[in-house]
Amino acid sequence: MFLQGNRPSGNAIVTVALTFLTSSQAILIVWSKRAGKYEYSVTTANFLVETLKCALSLAALARIWKSEGVTEDNRLSTTLDEVIVYPIPALLYLVKNLLQYYIFAYVDAPGYQILKNLNIISTGVLYRIILKKKLSDIQWAAFILLCAGCTTAQLNSRSDHVLQTSLPGWIMAIVMALLSGFAGVYTEAIIKKRPSRNINVQNFWLYIFGMTFSAIAILIQDFDAVMNKGFFHGYSIITTLMILNHALSGIAVSMVMKYADNIVKVYSTSVAMLLTAVVSVLLFGFNLTLAFFLGATVVSVSVYLHSAGKLQR
Repeated sequence: MFLQGNRPSGNAIVTVALTFLTSSQAILIVWSKRAGKYEYSVTTANFLVETLKCALSLAALARIWKSEGVTEDNRLSTTLDEVIVYPIPALLYLVKNLLQYYIFAYVDAPGYQILKNLNIISTGVLYRIILKKKLSDIQWAAFILLCAGCTTAQLNSRSDHVLQTSLPGWIMAIVMALLSGFAGVYTEAIIKKRPSRNINVQNFWLYIFGMTFSAIAILIQDFDAVMNKGFFHGYSIITTLMILNHALSGIAVSMVMKYADNIVKVYSTSVAMLLTAVVSVLLFGFNLTLAFFLGATVVSVSVYLHSAGKLQR
């Protein structure tokens, strides 16, 4: 899937794959907990995600080298000017990923899911500012509807208390939204700067820096625990599946950014949120509310309007 992605059919497959991978992420994270807490080190898990993504990119490159030979666009050797841009998104993603664990000290899981929708607006604004790409009025309206639809779908009888989230919780939610939006848009900018460059080479260098920063995070946050209990302490089959899921999702995201854009990624992950809720009915006894069906309807209208807006640009 991540070997070739420059054909329309390949784009559609990757986008659908990203939607389903993202929809199962939250479920796997919940399953990976024991007695409501993580028995494993989240920093080591993040390091393994980056390592697996790097390995998969190398495997894809090896296959390409075997069939097509080594060319200027698929060779790993590079210049300092090309590679120096990758530490920025790698560090931003790491900080954002770690913040999502600390924010739960100020807001519960349902509240977090609602606040997370700030990512939608931040991505749209930064997409316009950084990439200088203009969205039509219809697309902006669709974006606002998408945010409103996702929020509505997640409302329940206890959702009003989200407005009483403390100032640190709001600050962290806003910072996470900005980090996520900026990292995504910046990554899209650097991988599209050289369109002919093989995506697996670009991924390799991004993940190398991701591994480096994750290793530093382990040393700072979990060094004693890893030394005393072992690197893989608390791991299970579910943890392994979660790591695999995150790795494949990361590669799918990069493919979408390379051959589509961040707006497609936002819609994909938003639809994934709805799929997660539906699957949760069977797995966790989650009850679908009227708010969910109304929100899902609004999201569907948003997807249609965005597509219509693209045709009118």
